[in-house]
Amino acid sequence: MINTHMKISGPVDEALQEGKAVVALESTIITHGMPYPRNVETALAVQAAITERGAIPATTAVLGGKMRVGLSDDEIDALGQAGDTAIKVSRRDLAFTIAHGTVGGTTVAATMMLAAMAGVRVFATGGIGGVHRGASTTFDVSADLQELARTEVVVVCAGPKSILDLGLTLEYLETHGVPVIGFGTDMVPAFYSRESDFHADYRIDDAAGVAAVMAVRRDLGVGGGMLVTNPIPVEYGMERSVIDAAINTAVAEASAQNIIGKGTSPFLLGRIVELTGGTSLDANIQLVLNNARVAADIAIADSKGQVNSSSSGD
Repeated sequence: MINTHMKISGPVDEALQEGKAVVALESTIITHGMPYPRNVETALAVQAAITERGAIPATTAVLGGKMRVGLSDDEIDALGQAGDTAIKVSRRDLAFTIAHGTVGGTTVAATMMLAAMAGVRVFATGGIGGVHRGASTTFDVSADLQELARTEVVVVCAGPKSILDLGLTLEYLETHGVPVIGFGTDMVPAFYSRESDFHADYRIDDAAGVAAVMAVRRDLGVGGGMLVTNPIPVEYGMERSVIDAAINTAVAEASAQNIIGKGTSPFLLGRIVELTGGTSLDANIQLVLNNARVAADIAIADSKGQVNSSSSGD
């Protein structure tokens, strides 16, 4: 069925029709994650990294009353200039943003939705949302987690954002049947840091191994997503003591200023950039690029598996 509320770009549509590898990308990293013009420079660099790997990038957003899957460079620049005047679009915001023709940057949850609707099976991001620190009283739990439980898209990230309660986030994912894979690691990386105190459910060392699990999950009709946690490259990883100190300060400031809900993550991440003298932003950019390359490799392996499966059935 044709979705009248969705517009897929020509290159993405052609790739999907031909069974080629496509990688979805979110846009809140453009609208709410970084200052202009670095946000646009990063978005274009991430797309280029996917293209160089042999896959097709599909940045998502809501523009002109349409869910968009695949954006032009000019559209990405316009998103970057809109910044946080754009709506931060999650599942609850999608229909409103479309109906009102508002500019919207898609979160992890909304990007998973758009990807699944378009037929894109792999999505690269920096880090996912999760259970916030102090959630036992605030009940602040990201919609990203529920989307992972319900939507059949593989999300490649550097782990849950380190501003979160990592242990409770992993408990939530376990309860909802979302497997957490360590890509080339036994541990779940902690976004800016390569290591944490938590083990991944499974370790897989190459893209073909992830694609094989994807194929079996489809055969079984399991449903829901899969989280692939990919450590930040060694040379860009931050010392846990340094980043933890910045996070603790930022969290305390957010609490003092009563910053809650959608505004929490942008405030914390922005404040951490200030507290680390920009080092955390540099690390963020490098981990996103790294995730994009891994996601492209997984999407290519998955597309080859689909072709081989079709051929064996002839």
